[in-house]
Amino acid sequence: MRDDEYICHDATALAELVRSGETTAGELLDVANARLARWNPLINAVVIPLEARAREQIRRGVPQGPFAGVPFLIKDLDGFLAGAEFTASSRSLAGFVPERDSELFRRYEQAGLLIFGKTNTPEFGLLGTTESRFRGPARNPWQTSHSPGGSSGGSAAAVAARIAPMAHAGDGGGSIRIPASACGLFGLKPSRGRTPMGPDESEQWSGLVQRHAVTVSVRDSARLLDATLGRDIGAPYMAPPPERPYAEEVKRNPGVLRIAFSKGSLFGHSVHPECADAVEDTARLLAQLGHEVVEAAPPIDRAALSHAFLVTLAACTAAIVREVERMRGRRVRAREIEPATQFLARLGESLTAGEYESARLCMQAGSRAIAPFFEQYDVFLNATMSYPPARIGEWALARPLEAAIRVLSPVAPRRLMLEALERFAADALEHTANTMLFNMSGQPSMSVPLAWSKAGLPADVKLIWSNDGLPLGMQFTARYGDEATLFRLAAQLEMARPWRDRMPQDPS
Repeated sequence: MRDDEYICHDATALAELVRSGETTAGELLDVANARLARWNPLINAVVIPLEARAREQIRRGVPQGPFAGVPFLIKDLDGFLAGAEFTASSRSLAGFVPERDSELFRRYEQAGLLIFGKTNTPEFGLLGTTESRFRGPARNPWQTSHSPGGSSGGSAAAVAARIAPMAHAGDGGGSIRIPASACGLFGLKPSRGRTPMGPDESEQWSGLVQRHAVTVSVRDSARLLDATLGRDIGAPYMAPPPERPYAEEVKRNPGVLRIAFSKGSLFGHSVHPECADAVEDTARLLAQLGHEVVEAAPPIDRAALSHAFLVTLAACTAAIVREVERMRGRRVRAREIEPATQFLARLGESLTAGEYESARLCMQAGSRAIAPFFEQYDVFLNATMSYPPARIGEWALARPLEAAIRVLSPVAPRRLMLEALERFAADALEHTANTMLFNMSGQPSMSVPLAWSKAGLPADVKLIWSNDGLPLGMQFTARYGDEATLFRLAAQLEMARPWRDRMPQDPS
């Protein structure tokens, strides 16, 4: 297969070509690795190559699943792959090799996917940008001076560059939707309990984390979810089974949906004008498609929920560091984790069980409070990100603050640490303020690449929607368990405003 043919097909089409004998798994892997060799020096998307593993899978015989022979990438986080290094982009885990697969990755290989690399992520997936000290920054293929988002930034950068047509991603506060938005891809966070977390985990971040993928097309996401959903032995909860395969839902008309939209920020205080304009433009498109569209937003206690999220993040970071120590059989040294991680872990260790439980109850109350809104409306629309993709280094800790964190966090009063956490998170959450509510509620939520930003372009460029700019994703959220509505709506939007042929200029 030629390179120009490969990049014009989604994963579903590539699998059909393999099944028909028009190409082979080996030929697809050849093209994927050639694209990796061209793109990766520029975008640092893939940090652990696994070509030999994929070649061995071909030699043994690829399972005849829905994606038999299609190259695929997994994030170096959110699951173990037996025999492949797992680092979560942290020096503390360098050289660690798990002995068994996570159930989700086993299902990927049973679906016929060829896992040929692991992708870049921020340390332990804590930030909405992919810039770890250990792995270095992943870069956005549309403009390499900008971030591809996080924490699934490496996966999104690789798919945007068409190294692979889709890649694994995980989402604890927006980490599927944020990079999908930044890189011009489709990214769906499933309902809580839809995809497996086992056998080594029952939940992550108190149930905030769900795992799926970033994809070129809507149908790829639907078919992949069909291949990976279902019973996870020992799981504490499970999403209600779908009425029919999601691959069938994308072929169905969504009907007339009642859609609410907001140009504002859920957890932040400001929205970039281009993001607000894009929401308004998308609302007009939805009305043109026949939907009932009104301006409204779910009611939330912004301050209480933001605090609860940050407390949960700190507590879970402390637990992650403890788990790393168990896995390595020794204490984690201070210089093996980044200052922000160290700070969060120390703060987490200082929290009481009561404070953690109060945060959990607050998020549950927030979920209850917004539930009636989603009885009134089928879907809620807002900007996936409140601002266009950030420049590399824009969210980096200032050196004096970094030094202060290292020196003061072991001895600082907890009150001061909590205040510092609020200040530290303010800038990042201002940019990624719209996603984490739906991790709290467990609802399915997707980012759809419907708009483009002038960010980084010369001042005389007047077009808002431009192939030469940066993507802006629009976020759509439905009731818990109702991925079907989102898939039907996404397929309609994909037809009305196609995005698949838009891709960054190839470095060759």
